[in-house]
Amino acid sequence: MSEYDEAQERQLKQTSQRKRRGYRPGGPAGRMIVTEKPRDFKGTVGKLIRFMGRFKIAMAVALVFAIGSTVFNVIGPKVLSTATTELFNGIVAKVEGTGGINFDAIWTILVTTLGIYLASAACQFVQGWILTYVSQKTCYEFRREISEKIDRLPVGYFERTSTGDTLSRITNDVDTLGQSLNQGISELLRAVVTLAGVVAIMFSINVPMTLVTLLIVPVSLVFIRLIVKRSQKHFYAQQANLGTIDGQIEETFSGHAIVKAYGREQAAIDEFNATNERLFESAWKSQFLSGLMRPVMDVIGNLGYVVVAIMGSIFAVQGVITVGDIQAFIQYVKNFTQPITQLAQVSNVLQQTAAAAERVFEFLEADEEPAETPEVRTDELACDVEFDHVHFGYDPDKPVIKDFSARVEEGQTVAFVGPTGAGKTTLVKLLMRFYDVQGGAIRIGGTDVRDLDREDVRSLFGMVLQDTWLFHGTVRDNIRYGKPDATDEEVEEAARRAYVHHFIETLPDGYDCMINEDASNISAGQRQLLTIARAFLADRRMLVLDEATSSVDTRTEERIQGAMDSLMVGRTSFVIAHRLSTIRNADLILVINEGDIVEQGTHAELLEQDGFYAELYNSQFH
Repeated sequence: MSEYDEAQERQLKQTSQRKRRGYRPGGPAGRMIVTEKPRDFKGTVGKLIRFMGRFKIAMAVALVFAIGSTVFNVIGPKVLSTATTELFNGIVAKVEGTGGINFDAIWTILVTTLGIYLASAACQFVQGWILTYVSQKTCYEFRREISEKIDRLPVGYFERTSTGDTLSRITNDVDTLGQSLNQGISELLRAVVTLAGVVAIMFSINVPMTLVTLLIVPVSLVFIRLIVKRSQKHFYAQQANLGTIDGQIEETFSGHAIVKAYGREQAAIDEFNATNERLFESAWKSQFLSGLMRPVMDVIGNLGYVVVAIMGSIFAVQGVITVGDIQAFIQYVKNFTQPITQLAQVSNVLQQTAAAAERVFEFLEADEEPAETPEVRTDELACDVEFDHVHFGYDPDKPVIKDFSARVEEGQTVAFVGPTGAGKTTLVKLLMRFYDVQGGAIRIGGTDVRDLDREDVRSLFGMVLQDTWLFHGTVRDNIRYGKPDATDEEVEEAARRAYVHHFIETLPDGYDCMINEDASNISAGQRQLLTIARAFLADRRMLVLDEATSSVDTRTEERIQGAMDSLMVGRTSFVIAHRLSTIRNADLILVINEGDIVEQGTHAELLEQDGFYAELYNSQFH
């Protein structure tokens, strides 16, 4: 375990999280423990509304069509009621012998009603098309901002956060947002406009019956509030547990061979089952509680329906209201309770939306690397490096580097040697500004690296790490990663210098062979050779080699070491090595223990001192 892992584990124990080993972010222990804690529902909805403000014109157009659809839909029963009245009056007149049914008038009313409903459907179609565009464009903008945010986040964020949980925010949470926004906004607009229109028409028909109907609203709100209050926390827990389970699946599949090698299949299953159980508990509670809204609203609506029917009958006998108006009013009561039920369902959708949006906004609002306006360009600097009383700890109260000072001349090859946890990798991370020092300074060409742009600092370095990283793509594209405009001839020359050309030629399709997502279709040593070829091709002014030959055999190591020696000529190079035979030609060896230099010199000088380095070196050959 490296010094970063040890310091970070001590820090993250305070929050019941632990760190995955090595450079790779996330890990089996780096998961969030989900608690059913209420979140900022109103604040998140406010942020979402402000985020969607960029679509205000489209939303305004959708609102116009929603109003049009609702107006046509609302006046439909009123127009249709005149046909009922016409039919009723005609039958009465026929019975009394004073007239008959006016079928021409009824036909005209029915055709008019059909036209009204067709116009309503057309408006609803356009509204749906616009809202679908808005919801999916919102998802597009979220994904774009997340992608840009990733580039602005410090390395430490990803070393503290589970990879699966981050991926879940980008995929599951954004997808949930898209689906719920499309459904929720559409139903919300339709329900609000319908309520306003229905209430206006009902007042025009009969005021007392309308006032009785309106009593449904406060009763409904009481029940909705009770249900929402109890289900909101479960919706957030559901989304969070979904992120956790994604993290477990991702890491179990990526480390499948290790899980089987150590016989940890049952432990992985048990851990998954525990998280799956938490997901099940939060999911069924949220869905069950929100599902109560419709039956509760149906009961309240039916009670109002019965009361209105009784009052309408009384008023009809008294001649206060016509039969057609009773029929229309009863239909409006149904139309009145339906949007209230929809609003209750929308509250369910809004909770899902808020839970997903909150997790997305948490990511978008995470602390970024501070913006910089550097006055010095790295291409104007010499590549000598000075470590001036450097102090640093991942936990500021527990320093890893205590008081480190050293000077590296331009073109020198410097090796960092020491036991695991001594601070070697941390020094490289500080040099490349993955983290900033907490005391002292690191200077390149006499300029404090904190006065330089991070990207400019990192553009100075070519890297070959013990933990190789290859992406899903061709061998050629993986080598070309450090120099995208390199020609095929330059790629092949870099491969030859890294002694990997012959191996590539034996692959199906050669340089066009596809490497799978976890690069498991080639060996660890071959992966490392490809990353060395990548460093050759990048041709940076400074090099970082962290156990760069640890996965190759001894014979290949000797050949690569010769190539590395030629590559490092004229370049300032930093080598982290446990196999001390690989650094015998280094210009300067810094022996580090507990964050301080305990010895320094060339290989021969340190052996002659017969101290800590000599003990380390001799232990590898005895």
